[in-house]
Parts: sequence; C-alpha cells; structure tokens
Amino acid sequence: MITIDGSEGEGGGQVLRYACALSLLTGEPFTIENIRGGREKPGLMRQHVTAIEAACVIGHAECSGLAVGSTNISFRPGAVTPGDFHFAVGTAGSTGLVLQTVMVPLMLANAPSHLVIEGGTHALAAPPFDFIERTLLPVINRMGPTITAKLVRHGFFPRGGGRIEIGIEPAPLRAIECIERGGAGPVQATAIVAGIPFDVADRELKAAQKMLVEWPTEAFVTRQLPADQGPGNALLLEASFEHVTELMSGFGKLGVPAERLAKTAAKRMAGYLASGAFAGPYLQDQLLLPMALARGGAFTTVKISEHTRTAASLIERFLGTGFRIGEREEGANLVEVAR
Repeated sequence: MITIDGSEGEGGGQVLRYACALSLLTGEPFTIENIRGGREKPGLMRQHVTAIEAACVIGHAECSGLAVGSTNISFRPGAVTPGDFHFAVGTAGSTGLVLQTVMVPLMLANAPSHLVIEGGTHALAAPPFDFIERTLLPVINRMGPTITAKLVRHGFFPRGGGRIEIGIEPAPLRAIECIERGGAGPVQATAIVAGIPFDVADRELKAAQKMLVEWPTEAFVTRQLPADQGPGNALLLEASFEHVTELMSGFGKLGVPAERLAKTAAKRMAGYLASGAFAGPYLQDQLLLPMALARGGAFTTVKISEHTRTAASLIERFLGTGFRIGEREEGANLVEVAR
C-alpha cells in the first residue's frame, strides 16, 4: 500500500483528488496521513468527503476514516464502472474539484457516463465552471474522449446550491503537443452579480480595465443573475486564442474590496498574456495526468506551481511516469512526459 504524507508539497485537497484518481486507474491502494496538513484547518472538509465518496461509488472502492475533520484515510479501489451518477456536496464546496477526482477514470472506462454534481460552481480556491467548460475540456477532447459540460444553476459561496451536468464519452488517450497558443481571438471581462449591489460589478470592471488597457471597452460587461441564486459575485477574465482559451477569475468575499479582487485577477491575466505560454497557472497541473496516461505529450506554461509539482510527484509514484521541466528562451516553461 502506498503511504502519502498529506502535508507535503501543495499540502491541501489536491493530494486527495489525485491519489483517488490514480488509485482507481492503477488498482493500487493507498493511505494518506496528515491530510491537508499544510492548511490552517487540517483534515477533510465536506467537499473532500464528497469527492472521495464519488471515487468510491464509481470505482467500487472501500475507504476507512472517511469523515469531515479526519486526518487519515485508507483507500482500496475496485473496478471502475461507468453509469449515471448524482453527487451533492451539500455546501458551496467546489463541483469542479469533485469532477476532477472522477473524470479521468471515467473517460477511460468502457462505456459513457453522465454526472450531476451539486454544490459550488463559482467559489473560492477552485476553478469556476467556465474554466472547466472553455479552458480544460477543449484540450482534453483533443486527446480522444468527448466530454460535455452544462451549467444548470450558479452556486456561490457561502450558500452553494449550484448544479452542473457532465457527459463523458470515453476513448483511448492520444499524445498531443500544446506548445503554441496561436493567433489571438476575442477577449471578455464579465462581472457576475446575484443578490448584491450592482455597483460591485461596475467597480470590478473599472479596476480590471485599468490593468488590461489594450482590451476594448465593449469587452467589459455585467451579468445580473436572479437574486435567489445569490448572494454572490464572480469576475471572469477570458482571452481566447487559436488553440486555447485562458480564463482567470476572482470571487467576491465579505471584507474583500471589489477593486482588490479585480486587480488580482487582472494581474494574473496580464502575466499570462505576456508569457506567450499555452497553459496558465491552473491548466498546467490538469494536463499532467491525461498526458502521462497517453504516454507522451508536452505543453508550454507559466511559472510552475506547487500544485503541479505535487501532482507530478504523485503521478510518478503511482504510474512510474516522470516529467521533464525546462525553461524556454522566451521565459515560459516547457513540460514534457519523460519516456
């Protein structure tokens, strides 16, 4: 049984999600100690429990120690079985992070699957639905599988209540190279508000516009949702290219000024645009596992994150597949599957 120290590397929930996915793919059981030992509040949160429960359901797995607050679990996988599944986080915990746990095993299964996941769709410390739909899935679909995503209802922190639907048509994975992002396409900045003052969106857009001065005025828009889907606020900055779309986001939180939220998201977008790289900071770690399973592939990216280093380490422990990371002349990093 593989033993993992959950406080090492990224030190958060990513270790859990990747370990479960890799265990289902390889049949290797594992134990994690010191779960989320790198976080202010260690132990499993509700969204982590739901993600592991989802892995147990699709993979007929057994997991001991599975409870909110637990700092140690042992996971024994069974056979992955596709089908129709419904998972509910019960809080504003991320629906996308639950999806991350089960998506790759299901896209290599022997039949299609349909998933309904309820919880947060636009919440702190997780990629929003829009990133999954427009940034991640188009790249995954180029590798063979066909994965569709539908946002039925937004879910903001702290209420949650969002709902997404995912369709997965499995296929063998083929290696691809994601080196150049290609010619620039349209850009858009969208401030979403639900049940909160409209001027919050206006302030966010004005702050973002000051940093993204080359973006046209008409690219900055407000979207107001019905009040019963709130209270909530999200800022989505989207830049499309010939081969990839990058999306940076920020989420409203009590005590955080709208201007600060917008400046942080805009700074990240400006850094990505200046880099010339294919993958931004949140796409890079999502590409590692599919490429490792395809036994080949490469991509250029911005500065390597701790999430990516942690994911690469776990992949090598379970699969034996490593990655080469090197800097290119332009300042971007090149990540390649080592063969």
